[in-house]
Amino acid sequence: MGDPTGEADRGALRLDFDRRLLLQFRGSAITSDAGLLTYRELDDTLRLASSSWSHSFLTEKNWQLWPDVPADRALYDALETGDYAEWHAYKTNQIEEINMPTLNDLIDGDAQRLDTGFTFTEGPLYHPDGFYYFVDVRESKFYRIKPGEKAELLRENTGEGNGTTFDPQGRLIQCEGGNRRVTRWPADGTFASSDVLMDRFDGKRLSRPNDVVCKSDGSVYFTNPGLRIPLGERELDPSAVYRIMPDGSNKHVADFEYPNGLAFSPDERVLYVANTRHAAYIHRIELDSAGNMVRRSIFADMSSDEKIGVPDGMKVDVQGNVYCTGPGGTWVYAADGTHIGTIKTPEVPANLAFGGPDMKTLFFTAHTSVYSMRVKVAGLPGHPFKKG
Repeated sequence: MGDPTGEADRGALRLDFDRRLLLQFRGSAITSDAGLLTYRELDDTLRLASSSWSHSFLTEKNWQLWPDVPADRALYDALETGDYAEWHAYKTNQIEEINMPTLNDLIDGDAQRLDTGFTFTEGPLYHPDGFYYFVDVRESKFYRIKPGEKAELLRENTGEGNGTTFDPQGRLIQCEGGNRRVTRWPADGTFASSDVLMDRFDGKRLSRPNDVVCKSDGSVYFTNPGLRIPLGERELDPSAVYRIMPDGSNKHVADFEYPNGLAFSPDERVLYVANTRHAAYIHRIELDSAGNMVRRSIFADMSSDEKIGVPDGMKVDVQGNVYCTGPGGTWVYAADGTHIGTIKTPEVPANLAFGGPDMKTLFFTAHTSVYSMRVKVAGLPGHPFKKG
């Protein structure tokens, strides 16, 4: 039966507005020393409100539709009086009262070491046939490991091969930092030959492609940090994220200081990018339906006194929680940017991947070793490949 009073529709509109307002509030990540809203935060709030539905909802006469909604009332009062402290305090309290998951709600046991004796492991990737790929970046080696077995060396001289993913056809995509290119390898697993997907942008040589993800439409996004390239050899500046289209063309997505790991939200409308060096942030890049950047914000600040680890590899689970390896362990965030907790493993990981038949195993590449850990929420693979 329908809702003749329209109350359900109004409630849904108000809930949607408040949820997005809360996300914007957290995403702005900038407040003054006094803890009040900055002009940027207020401007973002007003723009969000006016684009959601008519700005007239902010007028006094419309508050009768929501007589018991203190959050919206507080926002109206702030806009009327210019005093944002009360609204800021209300939203902060509201954030703290949200029933966020804990690490115990997400992880299911301790990390188990699968193999060791490597120099610096990276590039984890689960194959639907039941095994994981990973690399030893410093040794330019490419491995496969099956549960319960030792790692098997598949390739050498990878050109400091790093991040990996699959395209929709199951072909391996790899960032080759030392070779300054992104390559594609056949789906049959023989690694007999490869194609160069991209080694230049606008005629200028790439710096050190680092990590890569593939969108469901087949487009490939990768990070290209440049700070480790000597200035005289650096052709592309600043560092950036680039996109390789299914037709082979390429596009610039966004500039960064030192972009590293990256991952899509479940609906692929947000691209998270970890910045590794001085500004230890996770950036949140909003995309339109064509995959182009609409706007960007700071999703999380991973600054820490921990001595080991930087914001690096990243994955997302089906609930939208973000897992990013970083200082001291793997930092886990809710979709609104709340830090749920940090997963501790015997060695601090540089990257991770979800895997297993149920996608409820985390596979960590952690310096000299690789580890696995069972989790309670299934993860996203970071690519569209599904074996038929």
